[in-house]
Amino acid sequence: MSATYTNTITQRRKTAKVKQQPQQRQQQWTDSDLSGESNERLHFRSRSTNSKQEQHTTHSNSPSPLCCNGARALTMLNCCVDVNCHLNAPLRGSVNRHTTPTPTPTATPTPVATPKQASPSPTSDRSRSLSRSLSPSRSRSLSCHKYANKKNAGAASAEERKTASASKQPFTVNLNIDLFSWTLFILAFGTRFYKLATPPHIVFDELHYGKYISMYMRNIFFFDQHPPLGKQLIAGLVSLAGYDGNYTFNRIGEPYAPEMPIFWFRFVPAMCGSLLAPGVYNLLLEAKLSRWSSALGGLLVVLDNSLLTQSRFVLMESMLLLTTTVGIACLLRFQRSRLGSLEWFLSGTTAAVFLGAAGTVKYVGFLGLGLAFYMTCRHLWQLLYDAGLTDRQLWMHAISRLLIFVGIPFAVYVGVFYVHFKTLYRAGPHDSIMTSAFQASLDGGLASITQGQPLAVVHGSQITLRHTHGRTCWLHSHAAVYPVRYPDKRGSSHQQQVTCYSFKDVNNWWLVKRPTKENLVVGDEPDIIRHGEIIQLVHGITSRALNSHDVAAAMTPQCQEVSCYIDYEIKMAGELLWRVEILNRDSEGDIWHAIKSEIRLVHVSTEAFLKFSGRQLPDWGFNQHEVVADREKGIHEDTIWNVEEHRYTQTEDHRERERQMLSAEMIPTKRTRISFWAKLLELQSKMLFQSKSLPSHMYSSMPHEWPLMDKGIAYWLDSKSSGQIYLLGNVLLWYTATAGILVYAGLLAFYAMRRQRLCFDISEQEWQRFVIAGDTFFMGYMMHYLPYFFVDRTLFLHNYLPAFVFKLLLLCFVVEHVDYLLRRFCTGRGVHLVRLYRLMLILWLVGVLSIFSKFIPFSYGARKMTLNEVRSLRWKDTWDFVLHKNHHLH
Repeated sequence: MSATYTNTITQRRKTAKVKQQPQQRQQQWTDSDLSGESNERLHFRSRSTNSKQEQHTTHSNSPSPLCCNGARALTMLNCCVDVNCHLNAPLRGSVNRHTTPTPTPTATPTPVATPKQASPSPTSDRSRSLSRSLSPSRSRSLSCHKYANKKNAGAASAEERKTASASKQPFTVNLNIDLFSWTLFILAFGTRFYKLATPPHIVFDELHYGKYISMYMRNIFFFDQHPPLGKQLIAGLVSLAGYDGNYTFNRIGEPYAPEMPIFWFRFVPAMCGSLLAPGVYNLLLEAKLSRWSSALGGLLVVLDNSLLTQSRFVLMESMLLLTTTVGIACLLRFQRSRLGSLEWFLSGTTAAVFLGAAGTVKYVGFLGLGLAFYMTCRHLWQLLYDAGLTDRQLWMHAISRLLIFVGIPFAVYVGVFYVHFKTLYRAGPHDSIMTSAFQASLDGGLASITQGQPLAVVHGSQITLRHTHGRTCWLHSHAAVYPVRYPDKRGSSHQQQVTCYSFKDVNNWWLVKRPTKENLVVGDEPDIIRHGEIIQLVHGITSRALNSHDVAAAMTPQCQEVSCYIDYEIKMAGELLWRVEILNRDSEGDIWHAIKSEIRLVHVSTEAFLKFSGRQLPDWGFNQHEVVADREKGIHEDTIWNVEEHRYTQTEDHRERERQMLSAEMIPTKRTRISFWAKLLELQSKMLFQSKSLPSHMYSSMPHEWPLMDKGIAYWLDSKSSGQIYLLGNVLLWYTATAGILVYAGLLAFYAMRRQRLCFDISEQEWQRFVIAGDTFFMGYMMHYLPYFFVDRTLFLHNYLPAFVFKLLLLCFVVEHVDYLLRRFCTGRGVHLVRLYRLMLILWLVGVLSIFSKFIPFSYGARKMTLNEVRSLRWKDTWDFVLHKNHHLH
């Protein structure tokens, strides 16, 4: 009896347990659905359908894994609502392929059978059991939720049908106006164009850019270390305004002539500054920020004093910032477009054009192109995890991006310089920095001598030897001699000095002479000098021969001294023989030619090469540059020389030759030819490696001083008061943006560590937005800021503006993300924290607006200011304002 009773009780418990397990699973599925977490599935690539069937069979036969609560789970479904469960954790590195399905309207109400409908799935069973197991209140809420979804889907379908029908109608144009974007443009336009022609004086770097624009008007070649696109745009506009380029820009603060079109000179930078605000707004939208956060970013651009100041004058930064911003925004859209679609092609081409234009405004714009390469590589890496893409499609993605983001920017860059060379075909004050061949291609430059002078260098030629690469200078000598002893107690030869002089001078002339001939007059059959032949170089004015010997040079003691030999009758014979080596004889031949032949002069006695050392001599050498003889083997650029000016000796009389050298002048006749690519490569090398470094400036600053704006720049000072234009940003905005960088970096480290432990504190959608903001804004800031720590030249605060814009963009994302975190975790009474946070944002924005209006006189320079007014705005001791103590306002 007792055994029977015990068996009955045991059987009832087993039955109850079996019945309870489906209910627990139903409840778990219900909670998982209501939590809104998408099911993560593992996707693997397979080569054939058979392998897929085998994997399916293997998984169906294998026992189901245990959930974190100990229950058996159905294969490939979430077992519970615990996000830390190992079955709910997503595959590391996988790409989320769960997209919200868009309901598609069907033509007939009859359902069409599909393979998925043919076989029941655990999800369908779960939904049927869920309707039976939920309480009435929860059933009603789910029914309402489903009804709302159906209603939204129906509205979306109706909207799609309306759009499709409208697109099919002929002669129909759909116009969408973004009020946020237009409002931001109007605000920026009003602040940038207000009293644009004030002050009517030269402001800061308008001194340099104005000169270059004037040279464009007169087709005169000039040299600038930055690419020419921005100057070309301004020159093209002012030429339409009637400017002829005859105004001379002498000094900062000088008043413009009455006929100067000041407004049109400053129009392009001001318009680019106006378009920057809606450009930032659209970039934030492309980065998946909300419309209000995007509008905040555009408004902050309007309210920053530094961006306002930099946009109102003939400066390049506003064009640089606009092209970079638009390029990155189009790149984000390009990455979401379908390969080969019209949107894909247009957005990719636009992004490449604008990023290439940024690099042709200023070289720092290529940092934006570097950011685009980084984002493209990240996107391609993510595509590798997409099981829906074949290898062919992946190759198409990679090759198309390479062609677009390398080919188009290169074409833009080359095209801009093609226009540059075609426009500037006349010689000017800057062409001496270029090689002789380049100068000879300009009207009125070395064309003034190349047509009238002989080509082949012969015995008896009068030449000037130019240092071909690097610093522009000519082999030079004068009557002064080296000191007997140097300050370090070393002795010298006390011979005549030989230097490299950076200006045209009569002492640059030398005579080419055979060692065995004395008569220097060139007859009817010239004795041509060829590769490998021995010559002597005789200084044209002092008639002393070029010499070198085993005596240490003055500034470079590891090299030999070069001098002009003076016979002191102390048994120190001259070593006057030099061997000519033509380096480009494969293209120019074995004959020594003027202009084009690049030669090295090898000292026969010591096998040392005549070299420009780059060192500057002290006062006894008139601060000219040192020339030495270097025994180091190998071809070094500083050992390469070429003949620039050349003529044949016509008289043996020394005084007559000297008189001809002093008075000779040749008339311009015809310029020589040089290919576009040769000119482009030479100019690029000069711009990148031979640009002059500015001396230390009182308003220069270091990169570590920029984030907190320790120093500004005085742009202009009113001569009748203390009113001035001073480059400063909005203090509150700059400090908050710097804090935003730190907040984002801290959150990034926190989320990364938590996700390594399979703890997901934010939704997958928010995490993807967080990653996009890091790849675009955080990396953009770092790439535009960190390189300046390795730049060895004078820097100013305006060099920080590209990095500041990316910092501003990141601040907008941080503001929205903190709001998301508060809304996610502050529930119940904690909702007051969300309201408090938003109230603080409003107060912060009011503070930004207040500081903007307080410092706005420094941006316009339109109001006279007293000493006390200027002093009241000196909030930091490092801000060096300029004060007029002798002028008082009444």
